[in-house]
Amino acid sequence: MRVLVVEDDDDLRFAVAAALRGGGLAVDEAGDLPAADEALYITGYDCVVFDRMLPSGDSAEYVHRMRADGSTVPVLFLTARDSVADRVEGFATGGDDYLVKPFAVPELVARVRNLCRRTTVVRPSVVRCGGLQVDSARRTVHRDDVLLTLTVKEFAVLEILATRPGEAVRRTELIERCWDELTEPNSNVVEVLVSQLRRKLGDPPLIHTVRGIGYRLEPPA
Repeated sequence: MRVLVVEDDDDLRFAVAAALRGGGLAVDEAGDLPAADEALYITGYDCVVFDRMLPSGDSAEYVHRMRADGSTVPVLFLTARDSVADRVEGFATGGDDYLVKPFAVPELVARVRNLCRRTTVVRPSVVRCGGLQVDSARRTVHRDDVLLTLTVKEFAVLEILATRPGEAVRRTELIERCWDELTEPNSNVVEVLVSQLRRKLGDPPLIHTVRGIGYRLEPPA
């Protein structure tokens, strides 16, 4: 799941982005509305986190224009404006959620992940493939009832493959959904991570290479 964070305070933007990345999300950053406009034009996001008051204007007005143009991307306003009138205005202009500063990091991550799920096909929170069990709600993975320890990125890639068993998932899609704009598209990050995943998942292998395309998760014959 890929998120755009729009915040003019560099330190806060960095902290929010780091927290969301720590929660398993790919995160792009923008410091003002023109940069956000460009990012939204280029990339499809599962959620956008907007600071309300930016040097280039009130993001609520920007979101209102987005909705008028047909955009349905979920929006969370992250702001110090905490009056009831401010919150009502945020929802009225097209916001989906509203979190007041200061905020608890786990709550922010949970709210953003919840909004991201609205843009995807509804699937069960627990996916089973052969002896593999991927629990998206608890962020746990078992194989043959043995709990595996995965990194955030390993879980993100496995989650995508597990929700589409037998389907070839393109390498470029994995990069787009599990990494962010800081990742070089021609690097070997996917290959290295899949190799690590295969070692952790053990034998018989579950992740298979689809030459020229990407990877497929399939239970042993």
